[in-house]
Amino acid sequence: MTKARHAEIAGAGMVGLAAAAALARRGWSVRVHERNAELREIGAGIAVWSNGVYALREVGAYEEAVAGTDRIDHWQLRDEKNRLVQEEWLMSGVSESYAILRPRLHQALANAARRYGAEIVTGSPVAGATPDGKLLLESGEALPADLVVGADGVGSRVRDSLGLARRVRDLHDGCGRHLIPRLPDDPNDMMVERWNGGRRIGIVPCTKDQVYIYLCCPEADVAGRNQSHDLSTWIETFPEFARYIKRIPPGGVWRSFADAVVTNWSRGKVALVGDAASAMSPNLGQAACVGMVNAVALAQALDAYLDVETALAKWEQAERPVTDSTQKYSRFYGWIGTHWPRPALGVRSALIWTLAHSKHMQQRINVAARHVPAVGTPIEA
Repeated sequence: MTKARHAEIAGAGMVGLAAAAALARRGWSVRVHERNAELREIGAGIAVWSNGVYALREVGAYEEAVAGTDRIDHWQLRDEKNRLVQEEWLMSGVSESYAILRPRLHQALANAARRYGAEIVTGSPVAGATPDGKLLLESGEALPADLVVGADGVGSRVRDSLGLARRVRDLHDGCGRHLIPRLPDDPNDMMVERWNGGRRIGIVPCTKDQVYIYLCCPEADVAGRNQSHDLSTWIETFPEFARYIKRIPPGGVWRSFADAVVTNWSRGKVALVGDAASAMSPNLGQAACVGMVNAVALAQALDAYLDVETALAKWEQAERPVTDSTQKYSRFYGWIGTHWPRPALGVRSALIWTLAHSKHMQQRINVAARHVPAVGTPIEA
């Protein structure tokens, strides 16, 4: 009897768990290492677009993840004068999308990984990896594997131990993410984003009881960053959304966005996925979706090519162009929305309107949501 190939995965976030489920479903022996003492996901809501839905189906987490969540059928972007400047940018070519509570999505992925036999070890911090396929733990252990996966976030120790980082930087803007009680007259299937200067607010229905709201601003906007208690400055900026902002509970935290670019997605028998390889701002709602799709594509490539290093090279060749393009346009979107000079806001609205009506630009900006991995063959449900 052929012995199952074995994978050691650093990081039990969404992408690490997606990789674990995708590999375990294909017969791999999988162990996931989480540095925290318990498996948990901190956060509010997350938009999962068509490519993310595809990934959830591929790893067997779809039904649990979307149960009781709101489907997103419409998306609007409005400017500082409340003018509709575009409503197709993120929805173009999207067949199915949802707003999901982050802990629910994380739990669904963990349950799928365990259901296919993956082991998840908590309180197991990783120190790095070696190209010949060993995961190094802070305890001093070196765990051999046929494949090591670095899914340990933007500060990836796996990536840095192999010298694969080209650039990891703070983007000097970010947001606070909040959940608020849902009222009967709140929208049902529409995500709305409004801009005013460098500030952005988004309203996203998640479940029958909760709405996800995000407040984004530049790092230099000290008053905007202070979202733990006093939100009066946000009400002044977006008075038409006051009824939502007033529902935000105290204790919110503003977190900055980061961007990571690597020389290669792999070295030897070690692969990088998610923020370790391609951290990006969430402006297009694609950071987690792209990461999960890349995790699925990784498992497919390893089915198609038995030699691990060949599989990793083919995987990156097929999937990296979509990831790099999405990261670039997410960065572009963030610069327009956050750092555009206030005296030229009218020009910004005109630019967005023009881009929104260009089918070519829509396809380029939204390339990830339309994407299905090109390496290997999906597993039949």
